[in-house]
Order: sequence, then structure tokens, then C-alpha cells
Amino acid sequence: MAGSKKLLPLAAMEKVLKQAGADRVSDKAKAALKEVIEEKAEELAASAIKYAHHAGRKTVKAGDIKLAAK
Repeated sequence: MAGSKKLLPLAAMEKVLKQAGADRVSDKAKAALKEVIEEKAEELAASAIKYAHHAGRKTVKAGDIKLAAK
């Protein structure tokens, strides 16, 4: 995934870090958080898709996401 896809904006990463208590956030920290979140999201999505298919559905539902997150 490595930064080629613009799925999550860096500004959102800064907001997340500031809401968590950071006073200041470097550009590299924003990029690192973006990369990690996008990788985890892809893994989560892949698992959720497997749950949906296992249930005989093409549609991924909220329950699939929650189950995959456990």
C-alpha cells in the first residue's frame, strides 16, 4: 500500500493524534499512522469479506466488520 493510494488524508491523522493528546505532530508521524491504519484496514476488510462470503452474501455488513475486528 505504501502511500500510493490516497485513502486517508494526512489532516485526519493529525486530528487523531491531537485528540489522543499530542501537542504537535510531525509530517512523518502523520504518514506513519496513515500507513499503519490503512494496512490494518485492508486486513480487517479482507477478513470481513471472508465472513460475508462464508454466510453466503456478497454484501459486507457491519456485523462482518465487528466480527473481523475481534
